[in-house]
Amino acid sequence: MSFFQTIILGGISGLTIFLGMPIAKLPLVKKQYTVFLNAFAIGVLFFLFVDIITHAISPIEASIKAQSLYTIFLLLALVLGFGIGLLSLVYYGKVFLKKGDALSHNHLALLIATGVGLHNFSEGLAIGNSARTGDIKFALLLIIGFGLHNITEAFGIIGPLANKKSGWGFLILLGLIGGGPNFIGTIIGYWFTSNLLSVVFLSLAGGAIMYVIGELLAVGRKHGSHAWNGWGLTVGFFAGILTDLLLVAFGA
Repeated sequence: MSFFQTIILGGISGLTIFLGMPIAKLPLVKKQYTVFLNAFAIGVLFFLFVDIITHAISPIEASIKAQSLYTIFLLLALVLGFGIGLLSLVYYGKVFLKKGDALSHNHLALLIATGVGLHNFSEGLAIGNSARTGDIKFALLLIIGFGLHNITEAFGIIGPLANKKSGWGFLILLGLIGGGPNFIGTIIGYWFTSNLLSVVFLSLAGGAIMYVIGELLAVGRKHGSHAWNGWGLTVGFFAGILTDLLLVAFGA
């Protein structure tokens, strides 16, 4: 697969995130629907967190089995990346918490998009590397699978925006932050690949998403409606699992 074909398809797989963004414009009349969407977002993000950490640890486990000294650098990358991803948002949140008792829905959506973007960068690395090494079938499967996955991730991003008056410009910005890095990662992955780089970005994404999950849980507690929260968490989590199983079914 040529470089230009790869980056075009890699870009498409990232920008499918825009297919899920318009849901933020739907009017949700009942409070329970808002609660459900917020919990659905948490469920998706929780699955994403588990998926990210699993992929981040995988090269470390392989390095340990190979008894390689490279393991030390991978472990440092995991710990430092996760710490920076989480704590940078903790301090970011403290700046805005001075103005109120919680982060605004716009700030939460931006933080979620940032975490998803870091994750999608690592997915782009995988697409670019597969195409470069000549594994075209695998690269195409990754593009299709990640494209479907990104639609689900869009629901996680727009969760805090339910029943909020968000402009199309802001939704486009969120989509670019969340899906754009897939395109950038594809370019870099085509010419360069590194387990260390992958672990760094996956751990950054994991730390960022852990912080956001905590904030969204706080929002859900304020709304009440525990049954709707429970259903939202369940459906969101299994929606994430379903898209992942589709990847497996495709052979990725």
